[in-house]
Amino acid sequence: MNIVREDIDALNATLKVVVSPKDYESKVSNALIKYSKTAKIPGFRDGKIPMGMIKKQYGKGVLSEELNRFVNESLHNYITENKIDILGNPIPSEANGFKGDFEKPTEFEFTYDIGLVPDIKVALSSKNKFNYYKVKVDKKLIEKQTEDLRRRYGKLVSVDEVGEKDMILAQFVELNEDQSIKEAGVLHSSTISMEFVEDQKTTKELLGKKVGDKVIVDPAKVSKGGKDTAAMLGVKEDELNDLSKEFQMTITEIKTMEMAELSIELYDKLFGEGIVKDEKELKARITSDLDGMFVNDSDKMLTRSVYDALIEKTKVELPDAFMKRWIKLSNEKEIGDEQIAAEYDGYAKGLKWQLIQGRIFKDNDIKLEQEEVMNYTKGLLVNNYAQYGMPAPEDKELTASAMQVLQNKEEATRIYDMLGEQKLTTFFKKTVKLTEKEISYDDFVEMASK
Repeated sequence: MNIVREDIDALNATLKVVVSPKDYESKVSNALIKYSKTAKIPGFRDGKIPMGMIKKQYGKGVLSEELNRFVNESLHNYITENKIDILGNPIPSEANGFKGDFEKPTEFEFTYDIGLVPDIKVALSSKNKFNYYKVKVDKKLIEKQTEDLRRRYGKLVSVDEVGEKDMILAQFVELNEDQSIKEAGVLHSSTISMEFVEDQKTTKELLGKKVGDKVIVDPAKVSKGGKDTAAMLGVKEDELNDLSKEFQMTITEIKTMEMAELSIELYDKLFGEGIVKDEKELKARITSDLDGMFVNDSDKMLTRSVYDALIEKTKVELPDAFMKRWIKLSNEKEIGDEQIAAEYDGYAKGLKWQLIQGRIFKDNDIKLEQEEVMNYTKGLLVNNYAQYGMPAPEDKELTASAMQVLQNKEEATRIYDMLGEQKLTTFFKKTVKLTEKEISYDDFVEMASK
């Protein structure tokens, strides 16, 4: 067996694999012997079929399988041993990809195209300036968070009249155009929240109403639309277009949230016994928690800014023709040239970022050690338990759970990506020059959502 590399340009090359009989004859012979033990041909007892007949019936197929296996292994070993950085995998050359005769097998020649990883330079230093946006934790934000905490630990109580943030339990009855009750129409009891009623006219009409009052409403205006409207009326979403736009809504009960009092009892529930003792300490704790909570979002915004800058300024050339062929051949489902052309720019942008990230990791000796990955996964599991108010299990059980998670290929990829991004963000914060800018919560949310 002999492999010859021929460089076409800086991004493309071919690997020619020449396979001689001595490379495959013994493998084919052993495979045919195995076939002879299990093959079934009418007129012959199992295991007693002449080898000549076995070769005639299975020879070409076995030869093809063994050649394919041998060539793939040889290519993989050659690329690994010679430390060739390639994109995707080798694919058969369109011109002269195969030479050989299966009828009279002697020497076979296979030619593969490979796409080479481009040599890129990532220019990132303290000369690069970026804004680091932080949420200004002001009085308004602290009060809103305090209200949210009080609401979370509050309780629903019945009231006489509908208020701006109340929950209404009501019966919905479908009406005809003349506002008479539709025979065999929808009749369903459900709830609506005044906080989510955006139509001002509907809100005005509902405010102040009492139990037993009847109001004609458009279901879409007292719900979030689509699935939410369908659930409220007890129908399927695709049935909404056939329903009336007017329903009689009879109020059966009105509930309001009675927020929890600011007290030692509430503070102990929120933060643990004795941690927060009064309202002043509560505000200090909320401020600290909000600062910590927004750090991740600030980091993500910074990483996105650096990403955009690097994608724009870093020169990365790709073997586009090779990549388009590789995408087409490696895709599980058949994909046409038009679809590849339409989606290729997005794919190329993602690939460029992977290459830039890889270069940053390599140049700065950033690694994802197995122990780090395991500890990070365990941390994610601990957070999951905490969200459900459950204590984390002992370390032995937690480690076993983390190992099980990492055995799932998709989950493992997600976790490696998350940890990789975390390390990348840490590198950015240490490397570039940051200008901290405090902005309001609303401006921060708007900026983060872009």
